[in-house]
Formats: sequence, C-alpha cells, structure tokens
Amino acid sequence: MIAKMPPMPARVQSLRTWWRARNLVVRDGALAVLFALLAFAPGVARQGLVMAENARRHDDPLGLVLLAAQCLPLVVRRSRPVWCLGIVAAAFSAHELLGYPATFASEGLVVALYSAGAHQGRFRRVTALAGTGAYVVLAVTVHVQGSPELPVELFTFYLFLSACWAAGTWMRARARQESERRRHAADAAIAQERARIARELHDVVTHHVTAMVVRADAAQFTVADAPEQAAADLASIGDTGRRALTELRYFLGVLDPVPEAEQAPRVGRLLDLVEQTRSAGQPVELSEEGERRPMTDSAELAAYRVVQEALTNALKHARGHRTVVRIRHDAAEVGIEVSTDGPGVPSPRTAEGRGLTGLRQRVGVVGGELRAGGRPGGGFTVHARIPTGSGR
Repeated sequence: MIAKMPPMPARVQSLRTWWRARNLVVRDGALAVLFALLAFAPGVARQGLVMAENARRHDDPLGLVLLAAQCLPLVVRRSRPVWCLGIVAAAFSAHELLGYPATFASEGLVVALYSAGAHQGRFRRVTALAGTGAYVVLAVTVHVQGSPELPVELFTFYLFLSACWAAGTWMRARARQESERRRHAADAAIAQERARIARELHDVVTHHVTAMVVRADAAQFTVADAPEQAAADLASIGDTGRRALTELRYFLGVLDPVPEAEQAPRVGRLLDLVEQTRSAGQPVELSEEGERRPMTDSAELAAYRVVQEALTNALKHARGHRTVVRIRHDAAEVGIEVSTDGPGVPSPRTAEGRGLTGLRQRVGVVGGELRAGGRPGGGFTVHARIPTGSGR
C-alpha cells in the first residue's frame, strides 16, 4: 500500500521550518554558492552589474578569483556585514578597473550593500562616508581610463547602490520597531497579569483569612465556658483553611497548568460561600431568581468574586448585621446585589479599597459593570451586572 504524501502547503511549511533552524552560515553559504554557480550558468552568466562599460579582457585565473570574491563572502553577510561588503566592493572595483566582462557574481554587491544596511550595528555613518568616498575615486578612475559612461550615468549608478543600502536600513528600522512593539506588548501583558494575580490573591486570601480570624477570636472567649462551641469554631477554621488551599491550588494551576480535579469557583457554589460566612457568625440570606444559564468561565469567576468580596467586607466592617445576597438570572446577564445593614456608611477608603477596585476591573473585563456605595439609612450595597456569554 502506497503511503499518502502530505499536502503541499504542509510540506512547504515543514521545509521552511527545517531551513530556518539551520545555522546562519549554512543558509548564507547556500546563497553564496548559488551566486557562484549562476556565474557560470548559460543565459545568466553575463547578466550582472556594469559600471564602466569598459570590458577589454577575457576571463583568466585572476578574473576567476575576482569573480569568487564578489559572491563567496556572502557567507558572512549577516554575521560580519562590514567585512563582507568591503571584500565584495573591492573585488567589484578591481573587476571594473581591469576591464573584465560582466558576470552574475557582481550581483553579490547588491546583497552585500543590503546586508550592511540591515545588519551592521556600529559605525554606520563612517561606513557610508567611506563607501561614498571610495566610489568617487572609482568613478574618476574609470572615467580617466576612457569609460564611455557619462558622469550623470555614474551618478545614477551611485544612487542605485545607495538605494540598496537604504533598503537594508529601512528593514533594520522596521525590525527594531517591531521588536519595540513586541516588548511593549509583553510589558503590558506582564503588568496586566500581575494585576490579575494580585486581585486573585486578594479575593482568595482576604475572604478566607478574615473568616478564620473571626472564628479564632470567638474561640478564645468560648474555650473555657463552652468547649463544644470552641471545638466547633476550630473545626470551622480547619474547613475554611482547606477551602482556601483548594482555591489556591486552582489558582496555582492556572499559573502552572497541571491536571487538576478542582474547578474554578462558580455561581453554583455560592451556597457553600454563604454557609461558610454564616458559620463565622454573620447572618446571611441568599435568594436566586430566574433560571440559571451557562456562563463563560471568566464571567462565572467574576460573579463568584463579587459575592465573596462583598461578604468579606460585611464580615470585617459590619459583623453580626444582616446581609442579603440576591442573584437574578436573565437571558443575557446575571444581576447581583449584596446588601449589608449597619450603623453607618463605610469610610471612603473602605468603600474604594483594593478589593472593590479590583472587582470593577474584573467585572469590566467581562463586559459588565459594578457599583458600590452606602445607603441613606445606613449600611452598604454592592450591585453588579455581568453578561453571561460576552466575556472577552
């Protein structure tokens, strides 16, 4: 049975990948050898750069050496661009001054000029001035030798060579701009990821640690008079710590993906969150309206974090006061309202703390909005609207 050949685009892509993995010297060496072979190929052997139109000798051993010197140095055109250009330009000049016929190998000067413009890192201005001065001397010499080329034609040839250098310089600038763009994009991505990590750590650690601290404080006052209650408080602390570890394991799995059985916090687990807050001594009521619909992972996590942060703030700033969590499921979004009774409105610093600021950013990322503020009669309310399937 004859095996099927892979599709042509796949084979071409595979060949390109293999070729790009080769060393620079190997790839540039192949180009240099190609130019040398074309210098002897019928039909193209005499198609090359001509400056003086002053051919008066036939090929001989010296001519072959100059031919090779105009193309073989391309093997170092990217690793040593100045050396490559210097050798190729000197060989081309000698080839013109001695009156050898045109050869395809002279096209190596075009590649050498482009490579110097694209890959030379230092002394670029010095190289350009030295090259211009050398060309003026060469042009004057071939004119004195009796070249039929007019001065304007020699100047036009100079402009052509300068354009080859300029093309390399433009490519160098473009590559540098692309590198800068990628660097700025990477820096922005890193900053955004750091902010996301900070929000995640705040949401996970603050909620669970706050509940543990509250229960630990309560256990100190009940250990002597109500040991059973103290034991229950300690058991609750252990449960809360395990929940924190579970969420942290999930979070670390996001940073360093490994197969995990744990799932991200979801809206369906809000009852567990409410029960945990109740066990810490906070009276919490939970009500849901409408049919629960599928949500993107980012939207579910954002909704869970909104309720978690609101309950954490209630536990810290309005401990013992009634808190009501209302979830409304619509066709396109989920509405969340967490209201906490209290003696007064939290301070501006509390209301605009890192937690709520991070929540606004998180909810905004998935296309929703969040509002939080005090109520006229006392207490605090957090409103959030989160689209179910428009996460970006």
